[in-house]
Amino acid sequence: MTSPSSSSSTATSRQRLSRRLASLSPIGRGLLVCVTIALATTFIADHYGGPTLLYALLFGMSLHFLSEEGRCLPGIEFAARTVLRLGVALLGARMTLEQVGDLGLGPVLTVLAAVGLVICAGGLLARALGLHRDLGLLTGGAVAICGASAALALSAVMPKNDTSERNTILTVVGVTTLSTVAMVTYPLLVGVLDLANTQAGIFLGGTIHDVAQVVGAGYIISEETGDVSTLVKLVRVAMLVPVVMIFSWLYRASRNSEGKRQVPMLPGFLVGFVALVLINSLGLIPDSVNEGLSTLSRWCLVTAIAALGIKTSFQKLAVVGWKPVILMVLETLLLLAIVLGVVVFGGLGS
Repeated sequence: MTSPSSSSSTATSRQRLSRRLASLSPIGRGLLVCVTIALATTFIADHYGGPTLLYALLFGMSLHFLSEEGRCLPGIEFAARTVLRLGVALLGARMTLEQVGDLGLGPVLTVLAAVGLVICAGGLLARALGLHRDLGLLTGGAVAICGASAALALSAVMPKNDTSERNTILTVVGVTTLSTVAMVTYPLLVGVLDLANTQAGIFLGGTIHDVAQVVGAGYIISEETGDVSTLVKLVRVAMLVPVVMIFSWLYRASRNSEGKRQVPMLPGFLVGFVALVLINSLGLIPDSVNEGLSTLSRWCLVTAIAALGIKTSFQKLAVVGWKPVILMVLETLLLLAIVLGVVVFGGLGS
């Protein structure tokens, strides 16, 4: 039986917690919720496995009611926009120009062609399926470049409307799920086709969506395959720069019409991404700092996806149907056919 003193102590603790939450700024309250989700989902992923971003998204969606009241909404919006852009900018700390040069011209050209074709095909396939072209371009960019991170970066420069956040969530869920499936099945395909280590690295790095799954699949086969697949994947990540610039140019007029402030041709977070790549290429960032920036980038992206999850309801996702899923599967198969065709029939990496 609970004693009166114990009940009094519990009530006092709750009052203190309520006062502390009330003392936080409007941004601080919502941001604290998103960071808490990021901490919880990262712990689960680290200890039990699975994609952290997907966990954060689902946890966030379970707290959708927080986006319908005023106290947490400013912080949720801050995490979904500002923290997201910071996380994308910090992705530049992962790569250098030397890494791109080490691969040679063949893999780089393959990545360039694959990214362009898949994005263009995404727009056309979306129209063929009766979906909006914007969804096709967003999913095509996410599939072709770097999965959920690309989806978040591209959505940041696309115009906001009633369906934009829902499209982003659908894309993140789809590419994360497909990337996990690819991480398991593509190494089996490497064995069936009897690809050499370098060929396997180019294939895995050029087709799997998320960086973490590329690393996991590559090093399952061999250390050499893991190294090559990671480098190829980083080239795909680098494609985020020109693609975001193109998207920013395409949608600049639409975004300018949303408000009075003129949208810059080159987004600030993209400038930060390029600057970090150049600084890292010059060897000016110590390894410890570089690792810290990469970790901070991951935390920012997890926090941002938690915020996007909070802003999205299961009910709104349920009305979309299977067409977006079919769209992303077709884009994934197209990317697989392009890269595998170049590797097998073009002799790339052999």
